[in-house]
Amino acid sequence: MPASITPPAITLANLSWSTPDGRPVLSDISLGFGLERTGLVGRNGTGKSTLLKLMTGALRPQSGTVSVRGSLGILNQNLSVRPDDTVAGLFGATAMLDLLRRAERGDADADALAEVDWTLEGRIRSALGRVGLEAEPETPLTCLSGGQRTRAALAAAIFPEPDVLLLDEPTNDLDREGREAVIGLLASWRGGAVVVSHDRNLLDHMDAIVELTSLGATRYGGNWSHYRAARALALDAARHDLADAEKRVAEAARTAQATAERKARKDRAGQRKAAKGDLPRILLGGRKERSEATGGDNARRAVQQKADALDAVAGARARIEVLQPLSVVLPPTGLPPGRTVLTFDGVTAGYEAGRPVVRDLSLTITGPERVAVTGPNGSGKTTLLALVAGHRAPWSGTVRVVAGAVMLDQRVSLLDPSATILDNFRRLNPREGENACRASLARFMFRADAALQRVSTLSGGQTLRAGLACVLGGAVPPPLLILDEPTNHLDIESIEAVEAGLRAYDGALLVVSHDEAFLDAIGLTRRLDLTNPSGNAPSAGG
Repeated sequence: MPASITPPAITLANLSWSTPDGRPVLSDISLGFGLERTGLVGRNGTGKSTLLKLMTGALRPQSGTVSVRGSLGILNQNLSVRPDDTVAGLFGATAMLDLLRRAERGDADADALAEVDWTLEGRIRSALGRVGLEAEPETPLTCLSGGQRTRAALAAAIFPEPDVLLLDEPTNDLDREGREAVIGLLASWRGGAVVVSHDRNLLDHMDAIVELTSLGATRYGGNWSHYRAARALALDAARHDLADAEKRVAEAARTAQATAERKARKDRAGQRKAAKGDLPRILLGGRKERSEATGGDNARRAVQQKADALDAVAGARARIEVLQPLSVVLPPTGLPPGRTVLTFDGVTAGYEAGRPVVRDLSLTITGPERVAVTGPNGSGKTTLLALVAGHRAPWSGTVRVVAGAVMLDQRVSLLDPSATILDNFRRLNPREGENACRASLARFMFRADAALQRVSTLSGGQTLRAGLACVLGGAVPPPLLILDEPTNHLDIESIEAVEAGLRAYDGALLVVSHDEAFLDAIGLTRRLDLTNPSGNAPSAGG
């Protein structure tokens, strides 16, 4: 880039945005992003995706300004796919590719030939190769898995070599190879990048972390590990401030009480002296006025001191609420150690006759085993879960699942979108009383009015968290819990809370996940690798 050109950057000044119903999402945010890799983190609902949309112009701020210098490459979290969409369409290259094909067949006239970009196909393949995807430009998107579509969309974002990449959850749905490809791409990227992600491994390759909370935006230099260390120090400081503020409240109360008692003693002494009648009336009146004025001043000072101390307490508690790691405690399932909860016996299944996705699979899960289903995109993980859930019947073999097992798919389809979180909880846990419902939802950060939100208004991460609350928060959790990529839409603190809860969960787990940090944290018993199902063995931690 010539030295005379100002480096590309995104500048946000006093930016605010609210939902159509008036709920504030971002308030007075001022940030700058330059030629560095910045991870954007925060709890679900704090406005991370909204901030990206404001940067791209997909949303307009209600106040404040967004200034963009340079070109942007954009990867949205949700990619809508129509039946006729192709890889080339993601690159905006469908028309040029059609012209190229006509030219290759000899069907293009001289004017058309002058417009042909003979390097297009090679450059598209090169971009796809940078994200580790082998696909042809004409490949229909419907033929790709979710992870492969994400890789194709990322390749399209980097194709024009933009100055700044804006990536919303770029590793969602990706297998381990895909995640490593994204990390490698960003490691070699020479421009800027703003990355919304809950992938802790990816965030450890960032140059800076910006955290969005209910208190605003805070920038931390360094990667995820540096951010966590700095946040731990900030939590210790907030706890210290809270202890000091609570001491000030108690001290203000003691001082106010002592002042009131001294005034009462003086007033009683004055009343006794007045009762003797040895002071002139005018002198008595002056003393009374001074006493009342002094008492009023003392009362005002005491009220102000107490108010200041209470404000300090509230501020410290608000910071702790933001900084405090979440925890989830679950009741026991009562699952006996030797009970069989899931059996696959010689199961073969698929979608097209003669092309099985799962072939002659046998699997048994007993007691509180924790089994991770692994394998690259397209290896049959989704098919296996569909068989467990009863959404697909095996071509041959049998599937047996314990009564009471619950599956949480990525759409959290067990929740009624038109009902509130609380109503869904009551429906799924009909024996729970009001207080128990509220307490269970509060453990998953749905406190007070937050539990009254309609599911249809929640973000993807909030919806999954609500599903976990409704399934795991009852008096008796299910004996077998099946999770399909449970960390895909959760913020990192929620992931860590779920990890803590699942470590305390004494039922059986069947988990499909590409999040290695998550799998390591929940204490796997073994892994089922669908690329070699007969050779699955205990994990290192099992």
